[in-house]
Amino acid sequence: MTVEPATAPQPAVDVDDAHPSLEDEEPRGTRLDAWWSWTLRTPLRQRLWYWGGPLGVTLLALILRTWDLGNPHSLVFDETFYVKDGWTLWHNGYESTWPADADQQFAAGKTNIFNDAAEYVVHPPLGKWIIGAGMMLFGADNSFSWRIGTAVVGTLGVLLITLIARRLFHSTLIGVIAGFLFAIDGHAIVLSRVGLLDVSVMFFGLLGFGAMLLDRTWTERRLSRALERRALERGTDAGPPDWGPALWWRPWLMAAGLSFGLMSAVKWSGLFMLTAFGIYAVVVDALARRRLGIPFWASAAILKQGPISFLLMVPIAVATYLASWTGWFLTSGGYYRTWANEPGQAWTGPLAWVPHSLQSLWHYHSEAYGWNVGLHTPHPYQANPLTWLFMVRPTSMYYLGTDAKSGCNVSACSDAITSIANPIIWYAAVIALFYLVYRLARYREWRVGFILMGMVGAYLPWLAYTNRTVFQFYTIAFEPYLILALTFVIALILGRRDDPTWRRTRGIGVAGVFLIVSVLVTVFFWPLWTGERIPFWYWQLHIWLPSWR
Repeated sequence: MTVEPATAPQPAVDVDDAHPSLEDEEPRGTRLDAWWSWTLRTPLRQRLWYWGGPLGVTLLALILRTWDLGNPHSLVFDETFYVKDGWTLWHNGYESTWPADADQQFAAGKTNIFNDAAEYVVHPPLGKWIIGAGMMLFGADNSFSWRIGTAVVGTLGVLLITLIARRLFHSTLIGVIAGFLFAIDGHAIVLSRVGLLDVSVMFFGLLGFGAMLLDRTWTERRLSRALERRALERGTDAGPPDWGPALWWRPWLMAAGLSFGLMSAVKWSGLFMLTAFGIYAVVVDALARRRLGIPFWASAAILKQGPISFLLMVPIAVATYLASWTGWFLTSGGYYRTWANEPGQAWTGPLAWVPHSLQSLWHYHSEAYGWNVGLHTPHPYQANPLTWLFMVRPTSMYYLGTDAKSGCNVSACSDAITSIANPIIWYAAVIALFYLVYRLARYREWRVGFILMGMVGAYLPWLAYTNRTVFQFYTIAFEPYLILALTFVIALILGRRDDPTWRRTRGIGVAGVFLIVSVLVTVFFWPLWTGERIPFWYWQLHIWLPSWR
């Protein structure tokens, strides 16, 4: 059962905080609280803050993610795959092959030199459709268009985490702090400024996370109302103990299925989130039924509501995933597209009725899965998932060393794009994460459990692939939940506006200093996130760990 201790985080400086008791002689609140309350004294100003705060940090995120987005004008890291794949998807309906020297020609504006032959790829198409959409809008001959799709998705992720945090903590200020931290973090900035898939994985996973948050409240209210109606109908006749009502209309659960289906349509790791929150839905339903006094709450959640929740969530996710392959289905040139049509390949027996297109797609997936789990090729920037939380080996997306003869104003310069997170934000968030694990064990707060469930779905499954070639930048999928963990702790530190003045002043001071230092570190690391040309010695100042080279 969820326990809400007195120390649970409360809204910080916001319009809906409680006012101190007039009978309490100890000074409470601060002058800043009084000024904030005066500033938001009218309903119009409250509405302006309610929407202006989230939109403000979103605008900041947009600027940081699009400023000089076309630099460098070359395909960096895995853009060599996803940018070109996105372009051919919009032309052929499937990923196609390119000449051997395609990167240089593509960057030079020769973008239609692709072939009709299918390319073997191991990730679903949705993320590449998004990247390709930017090129269809702005032309494939400029590097801005290669990256604008992911920049927009990354910016929307900031808006989304702001709204989720506001809902989770019932405070616009705390929501804005969460969005601000995500907006200025270097890892999120870098992954939003390159044409890779992982920021789309993050966004759709976070979208499903938000839908599950809304479903939690929706479900408990519907259960409560259904029980109230039943009590009115029965009157004094309590009736035999039962499982309680079944809920067939759960729109937010269906929205979560849609979101996790979209996540899976970018990378298969979305299946982890779908599974984790499918289980979470059953557990939350069981606890809600227990709180409402339903006798057979556990069996009801598993045997009655559980199958219904599965039908509301999973088929939508599967249909959404298959829809992302529309281009492959509607054309005949995709890789393995006609595999089942070849002699001796089609299924026989009870599954012979399955359309050849689905048989071919299944074969494609089985081959791609084998490739993915068997990927053990050494890479200089591979990072074991056990080290991800400690940011031991950030991924270098791009590096160019220059000297005075090639445009450098000093003896040696560096142009770098490295997915180093803001160290102050990242390591503070990791510490907050471990604190939340402790706090869940001690207090069993539902907010803590919900945040940690995001980590369970987006991070823990990767620990089964410690021998596979994987990278630190995959952590963007679970970074929002690290930010939410940090935001939770900041909310605790800030306290409430009716706290004693000494405590409130200290909380605002600590939180304020942390935010200021985070901004300064972002300014310091900015050149390493955006490919700006800097002296080599200045680049070296950012190598805080030897493994960051």
